[in-house]
Amino acid sequence: MAKNYNIFISHSWAHSNDLEDLRELLNNRGYFNVEFTEASKDVPINSSHAPYIKSRLKNKIQSSDIVLALAGIYASHSEWMPWELDTAKSFGIQIIGIIPRGQERISQEVFSRSIVDVRWNTESIVEAIRNHAK
Repeated sequence: MAKNYNIFISHSWAHSNDLEDLRELLNNRGYFNVEFTEASKDVPINSSHAPYIKSRLKNKIQSSDIVLALAGIYASHSEWMPWELDTAKSFGIQIIGIIPRGQERISQEVFSRSIVDVRWNTESIVEAIRNHAK
């Protein structure tokens, strides 16, 4: 029986199309079962209070088997991504940097925290998840 992976994708809300594309890529991979735990525009955390949002995100991260971090250069300008990645590390959850299509440079915020960085390729991403998820 195939393992079901709980995946938190750390992403920039301003670039949520990359989030949707990554979700679709993983959902369409045969023999690979995923559940996504991050907040998204589809299922936002409806609050403007940072402590409440952090509490909810912390629970989502802690229940994940792995964190995927979209490593576009825009991640270096996110207020939330470094916090999400540091939270994952504090729980011993591995981080995989996902380099979006066409990106030459990646965010140092992601690169400095990830165990491995992979290009936008289904098999590379799935292999990294299988190798590093808890």
